[in-house]
Amino acid sequence: MALSPLNQRRWRNFRSNGRAYWSLIIFSLLFLITLPAEFVANDKPILVQYRGEFYTPIFNFYPETAFGGDFATEAIYSDPEVECLIISGGLEDCFDDPDGIIEDAADGVVDGADIAKGWTLWPLIPYSYDTPVDRPGAAPLPPNEQNLLGTDGTKRDVLARVIYGFRLSVLFTLIVTFFCSVIGIFAGAIQGYFGGLTDLILQRIIEIWAATPSLYVIIILFAILPRSFWLLVGILVFFGWMALVGVVRAEFLRARNLEYVRAAKALGVSNLTIMFRHMLPNAMVATVTFLPFIITGTIGTLAGLDFLGFGLPSSAPSLGEMTLQAKQNLQAPWLAFTAFFAFAIMLSLLVFIFEGVRDAFDPRKTFS
Repeated sequence: MALSPLNQRRWRNFRSNGRAYWSLIIFSLLFLITLPAEFVANDKPILVQYRGEFYTPIFNFYPETAFGGDFATEAIYSDPEVECLIISGGLEDCFDDPDGIIEDAADGVVDGADIAKGWTLWPLIPYSYDTPVDRPGAAPLPPNEQNLLGTDGTKRDVLARVIYGFRLSVLFTLIVTFFCSVIGIFAGAIQGYFGGLTDLILQRIIEIWAATPSLYVIIILFAILPRSFWLLVGILVFFGWMALVGVVRAEFLRARNLEYVRAAKALGVSNLTIMFRHMLPNAMVATVTFLPFIITGTIGTLAGLDFLGFGLPSSAPSLGEMTLQAKQNLQAPWLAFTAFFAFAIMLSLLVFIFEGVRDAFDPRKTFS
């Protein structure tokens, strides 16, 4: 779909800001890498070929008996015996000498007999965010060729948790920001457009709402209800939608008496059309200017709640939980450096991107 001339000028303005443009490219690449995190870091193979049939352990449950094993529980694909059973086509000798059979089966022949040789396709990182790493020593363990960023206090791979945590933070922030923006813009538009008693009543409601201590409410709710992703989204939207109300209200109060609004009213255009088709585009510059604060604030709020223990479940791959582990394990500086650079890179890229978006919507640059 072709862009309108106005949006083409906005896109050219955005591209002219090199810092914003390259930040968008880098952030998009990072997000595209972490979005299919299960295919990048997982303790299960992406694809298994066993006796001519294909299996997808990432999506499906397969017992060990499906590959010639003894147990009906889910196969542990990193176990040497299970790996040997898959590669050798289910030879019983795998229970005695799995490593030797794996080495002997490289040419498709074991003890002079042909086998139905299988294979496994693993992700780049053979650990999920909750997989304990099989390494000697007390956790946390320093980085090496097996764990590029080391392990945390419970021997979980830090790089895998960063990948899942980056995706979780970005998706959480986008969802919260979207709903907060929709509600806040709608409320601010109603206040600014109608004014008078409507504006007065809504302002008093917002003042009372904003004075409610959200942290206490979160503590009380999580003392009653189990912590979950969507519950935390709902709470932050419940208390965060007021961020854009003030700026949108001010823009609508300024524009409500301009000539184009009066002309639209005289022509019988409906209030909703005037508000969201004519007035809102003119208020976008101020609105977009505040979006970076909402986004970075949401990321910081999530990290802070996780750090305090009132955020996502402790098993979730949270960057805030990693920061807490860095505080509790000062002898493991790789945890602190990883958390710091993850937040610094993420927040810097987002701020640079929205700086370019703000310039792109600036009418002084768009119509110059």
